[in-house]
Amino acid sequence: MVMKGITDAQIGVNYGILDDNLPSKPDVITLCKQSNIQRMRLFWPDADTLNALGGSNIEVILGVDNKDLPGIASSQDAANSWVQNNVKNYPNVRFKYIAVGNEISPFTDNAQYIPDLLPAMSNIYNAISSAGLANQIKVSTPIQTELLGQSYPPSEGAFDPKAQGFMGPIIEFLVNINSPLLANVYPYFSYTDHPQDISLEYALFISPSVVFTDDNLEYRNLFDAMLDALYVALEKSGGGSLQIVVTESGWPSDGGTATSSDGRPATLIDNASTYNNNLIQHVKGGTPRRPGGPIETYIFAMFDENQKPGPEVEKHWGLFSPDKQPKYPINFN
Repeated sequence: MVMKGITDAQIGVNYGILDDNLPSKPDVITLCKQSNIQRMRLFWPDADTLNALGGSNIEVILGVDNKDLPGIASSQDAANSWVQNNVKNYPNVRFKYIAVGNEISPFTDNAQYIPDLLPAMSNIYNAISSAGLANQIKVSTPIQTELLGQSYPPSEGAFDPKAQGFMGPIIEFLVNINSPLLANVYPYFSYTDHPQDISLEYALFISPSVVFTDDNLEYRNLFDAMLDALYVALEKSGGGSLQIVVTESGWPSDGGTATSSDGRPATLIDNASTYNNNLIQHVKGGTPRRPGGPIETYIFAMFDENQKPGPEVEKHWGLFSPDKQPKYPINFN
């Protein structure tokens, strides 16, 4: 549990388990070590995975499931028990963040959890602090960029008024406890939602030239523009001191219905390879507005998940096949 220094890698992976054909948990951790994957995000506590992570030196984001938020929000004892059962009971796991909830938003089915989110974050933070771990494990929550009502140009970034009401107190809380904001940033969805306005090259980090200039800052890729719009929104909400950790980003290799200008599907293996390999290289530096870099980022996802609900494209984000072979060459070094 004790952080003995930060790994050099800025890239991790999301490890989802909504599949009926995945390798064993110890095999997955072995695959991570063989592939030089030094950071992992878990969406909820899983004892087998946490046991396999013990002693691996892989840094972990551990999620509090949305359905657990009401109980934790209403009881400090429940939060203490959650931390005891899922963090303190695994002293050889290098926990880095607790991600309380995921993508709570007034625009989705998760809106019901909005009243529980900040109280749950506060109770989990209190439990982490009582355990003497507050200087080692940060508490935050992952948001969608869809909470922005204005995102273009980045200098006009602002939260939607419907989101500002609950995000303002969360931002203030994160500033007070010196924790980053977690954000899920998906150029794929922005591109497929607006193919007439956004080029595939701009979304895949392969634009041959500057696409636009904003506040004298030059933008060559959509990822930077999305992240900087979120930074501006934070500045306008009193969160200018916050860093953003990108807890999800990636590109699906199949299952999508959107096509690029040449009529080919956007969800090609070649496009997934291009995006994820370029993402790994790109986040070594910062964004035009926050050039200090690097950007801690987690690719979605380790494997395809054939039991994930929703449209077919949701099942095809994996870097590896169930037989542990990479879908395409990818280098985490």
